[in-house]
Amino acid sequence: DLRITDMRFVDIDGAPKRCTLIKIETNQGLVGYGEVRDASSKTYALMLKSRILGENPCNVDKIFRKIKQFGGPSRQGGGVSGIEIALWDLAGKAYGVPLYQLLGGKFRDEVRVYCDTDVDGKHTGHDMGLALKKRMDMGFTFLKMDLGIEHLLDEPGCLNAPIGMLEDIKKYSMKAILHQGGSIDMDMMLGKNYETFTVPHHATGIHLTQKGMDVLEEYVRQVREVIGYEVPLAIDHFGHICIEDCIMFVRRLEKYNIAWIEDIAPWHYTKHYEKIANSTCVPICNKYMPLLRSATCTWVPRSVITSLPCISYTRKTCACTPCMMSTS
Repeated sequence: DLRITDMRFVDIDGAPKRCTLIKIETNQGLVGYGEVRDASSKTYALMLKSRILGENPCNVDKIFRKIKQFGGPSRQGGGVSGIEIALWDLAGKAYGVPLYQLLGGKFRDEVRVYCDTDVDGKHTGHDMGLALKKRMDMGFTFLKMDLGIEHLLDEPGCLNAPIGMLEDIKKYSMKAILHQGGSIDMDMMLGKNYETFTVPHHATGIHLTQKGMDVLEEYVRQVREVIGYEVPLAIDHFGHICIEDCIMFVRRLEKYNIAWIEDIAPWHYTKHYEKIANSTCVPICNKYMPLLRSATCTWVPRSVITSLPCISYTRKTCACTPCMMSTS
């Protein structure tokens, strides 16, 4: 009788973001692997160990319902989701079939991959365009880049903010904003670092000036000048500013054929997303969980969904919508 006997962890350091792999061991030598999502903590999975020991890992739904109550939004759900993925891995190995077969069979043989792209340090839209062009030369057919207020922090006259706010961002938050070059350290999740970085977008008091919008729009124009208008381009991590400024700027982006604008407001502020979506024709990208809970999310049909929490929800979503995955 197959039973779970242990759960172990290993931190992958040096990746774009620190991540933790989960290894669930059994009494028959089979092992299953999952991942606590990027920049999260293995504590979210470790606290569930006592609740899965002795269980048959093939009873995925039973165990998932047992531990789901201990999950949460965003990275707080990394433990539950990582364990669920490891359980499916074990179940597939136990029965000798691919995971998709356990879920009812395949819907497609290929999934389009969009490629997230970063450029280290201070750079121009032309530099980003060249980096994206290299992705196209590698065969990627869908692109994404970050574009946020970090480009404006050292440009005079681009941002309007409470006195000291921008200095706090540069002192305490830049390490998280510019995380691409290495793993996220835990000190960014503590004290003043965490306090500064997690102020909701609309509550920072930060506004874009017209000059700031001009600078960001010129960045996007330079990118399009390099890569052309034929390839889809999505934009992520806009920054902690109010929704009215988001609306004004996104309207400026409409002529650049943007595939979607992502994380333009905190993921759980569904009313903010609805207001932005109703004010522009650029598709809006948000996380998955608030869509399940909000009965009044009228903007969902025009949105893009990312960061699905686990295999079960991924299967339900991808079965009825066009599917796309990301890579960095």
